[in-house]
Amino acid sequence: MGFNNEGADVIAERLKNWREKEGRQNKKLPMIIGGNIGKNKVTPNEEAWNDYAVCFNKLHPYVDYFAVNVSSPNTPGLRELQEKDSLKKILLNLAMMNNAKAVAKPVLLKIAPDITPAQLDDVIELALEIKLDGIIATNTTISRAGLTTPIEEVEKMGAGGLSGKPVTERSTAIVKYIFEKANGQIPIIASGGIFTAMDAREKLKAGASLVQVWTGFIYEGPAIVSKICKKLNQ
Repeated sequence: MGFNNEGADVIAERLKNWREKEGRQNKKLPMIIGGNIGKNKVTPNEEAWNDYAVCFNKLHPYVDYFAVNVSSPNTPGLRELQEKDSLKKILLNLAMMNNAKAVAKPVLLKIAPDITPAQLDDVIELALEIKLDGIIATNTTISRAGLTTPIEEVEKMGAGGLSGKPVTERSTAIVKYIFEKANGQIPIIASGGIFTAMDAREKLKAGASLVQVWTGFIYEGPAIVSKICKKLNQ
């Protein structure tokens, strides 16, 4: 599927209009906007760095932070960009562009739960080297391990990313590993199987600075955020 959207130009214009409208009504904008950027499906990996640069430049005036997505399983070959050399080229170029702006925006890297131990060590080393603003751990998984649905049915559903409870333990383990390996020097946004305050607390206990809810919205609706926060503050 790739990243299904209308493209950076359309999204930039939409965000620009939203900011102008909300800015007139409120001195402070009502929410934080993150730009999730990735390469086009048809772009060869050796040219991927340029797609990230284009998206970065177009969205920079209108978002509060960037998530550099090299971990979606829906774009063929995208996860190969988690290799050190490819990743370094993308991130260093974005850092150079970011530092040249009047106001730099935080840049975070979104990684896969299926990342190899060697790749994860490289990511941590690179994040520390270039002083990355944070890591989002994790995206969806291509694993189908532990599912109770018959394998025939699972195969009919296709090869997309699996989210929610099946990714909970793996994402928590990666959060914990990054926190310990980097001695807490890299801020971590934890994502994967967060439905309750207990789920969120497990991620925070593992070393996350923030948590991110995705699949929980489907089953709980937007109120999931206030429910989790209230429970955490009790």
